[in-house]
Amino acid sequence: MKKLVFTSLMAAGAFALPVAAQAQDTTKPDITIGASVGMHDLGVDLGDLDADDGEFNDFNIDDTAEIYGGFAAIDVPVGESMFAGVEGNFHLGSGPIESEYGVSGRLGFKTKGGSKIYARGGYQWVDLDAGELIDDPDFDENDFDLDTTAGDYLVGVGVEVPISSVVLRANVDTIAFDTLRGTVGVGIKF
Repeated sequence: MKKLVFTSLMAAGAFALPVAAQAQDTTKPDITIGASVGMHDLGVDLGDLDADDGEFNDFNIDDTAEIYGGFAAIDVPVGESMFAGVEGNFHLGSGPIESEYGVSGRLGFKTKGGSKIYARGGYQWVDLDAGELIDDPDFDENDFDLDTTAGDYLVGVGVEVPISSVVLRANVDTIAFDTLRGTVGVGIKF
């Protein structure tokens, strides 16, 4: 797992550094730090496991969580309207998600008004609360020595709209095309 984190961070750095070096001659990078909220649907479906005898009929899965947290992003120009960047995020969750965090690269274009439309790809980790997931508040994953943190690749799209030095944003992402995650946020540009 540590190798994967290190490799992801190195890949993001290798992606951003040449772009940053090229951009130093044209204009400074955009740095944004902000807060975000959203919903994350984990995509758990027991319908495929339901046997003819109704074995799973009384087994409820709560697989949607509200998430609250923050992000930091740095974008550098690549040409006149294109940009590339790196973003990190951390969120606390409710229900089945205790927390989630990740890093991603961004590639997009900037409109004449300053709005950004981008695609992003990276890696996201999710720390689950197994008791909340199965709707059993007395369940403690530590009693079973369960590792409830999982991670996989993240892909998504987003838009940022500037209003003076404030940025409003919205993102839609998926983790390995198994989950659906939507967030909105507000940030400050530096």
